Amino acid sequence: MALVALGVTGGIGAYKAVEVARGLQKRGHNVVALMTRSARRFVTPLTFEAITRRRVISSQWTPGLNADIEHIALTTEADLLLVAPATANIIGKFAHGIADDFLTSFFLAWRKPVLLAPAMNTNMFEHPAVVANLATLAARGARFVEPGSGYLACGWIGKGRLAEPDDIVEAVQALLSPGTALRGTRLLISAGPTYEDLDPVRYIGNRSSGKMGLALAAEALQRGAEVTLVLGPSSHTPPAGITVERVRSAADMHAAMTRRMPAADVVIMAAAVADYTPASGPAPQKIAKSAASDSLTLTLAKTRDILADLGRARSGATRPLLVGFAAETDNVIAKARAKLSAKQVDLIVANDVSRSDAGFEVDDNAATLVSADGLEELPLQSKRALAGRILDRVSALLQAAPVR
Repeated sequence: MALVALGVTGGIGAYKAVEVARGLQKRGHNVVALMTRSARRFVTPLTFEAITRRRVISSQWTPGLNADIEHIALTTEADLLLVAPATANIIGKFAHGIADDFLTSFFLAWRKPVLLAPAMNTNMFEHPAVVANLATLAARGARFVEPGSGYLACGWIGKGRLAEPDDIVEAVQALLSPGTALRGTRLLISAGPTYEDLDPVRYIGNRSSGKMGLALAAEALQRGAEVTLVLGPSSHTPPAGITVERVRSAADMHAAMTRRMPAADVVIMAAAVADYTPASGPAPQKIAKSAASDSLTLTLAKTRDILADLGRARSGATRPLLVGFAAETDNVIAKARAKLSAKQVDLIVANDVSRSDAGFEVDDNAATLVSADGLEELPLQSKRALAGRILDRVSALLQAAPVR
């Protein structure tokens, strides 16, 4: 049972928020309504108080409200913020950090899951400003219940009406249940780069920081999984509560992943493994600069393809579930599809690492999930939020595939 803070804003869909509150209660959750001034023009606070059996909060200036600094205190008590309907106005305020009433002040103090159910005229929903604001919030980890299409209150026909209450309640339930969604599932995750030593001083490496794999490990742990992380050189600290094996080279990572795979239910290869390594191994001493030559020739050999070897080792079984990453700079989807087949895996997370705002060394990422069922675009968002979307798909694949 959770406490849901239900933000209700000024749109005709506000009446549906009453049904949403009732639906959440039927699922065993408690609800506290946070109403804007405009929302009170459509539905009275008395209606929500009768349904929720809690005082409705609609103004930060109500006498007695500030005894506990309620917009701060409630952020500790509540488990999820749901805004339904979410108007263009409130979406814009959330995106730009405007705090001019209780709900917007509450949002700025909030650090837990956020679910928005947009509702507005079709042209408003498609306006570049609204599109940009939604993208901003998505990048910060907000989730959305897509508006429905059909006859709108303004008389238009198109996309923009508030999603059905049952759909909103289901979305809330999905967000509140990840804590146990992977309980007992054993995840093996690789993260970070590998360093292929040239000599005691120099190495061949890449720009991977390990943030994406660490985000997957943290999110999986939160969802109840038993997590083992094989981590290449990274300055970032793994979350407490997981088993960590640190490695340096592609060969080290290959050995660790191969050894640990039989005990895993899911293997996620998020590491950026070097494709080549010095053919003769590292030089025993630092390679000196030669006065006789302006160039240095290195002979490199291919490293073993860890994901492909894991796919072959699985020998057609459905366990462990295999997930790979395709970090590309061109023809991203085509290359990901090729890897899906060639490496005998269940899912490829394809991302364009040539982007300056996503991929290596940054906090955000965008990806396309490539599977036998097709493509799923995941827009730019925090790596932790993206990890959640990836694990949502992993959970669905686990439920759909029989164990063999």
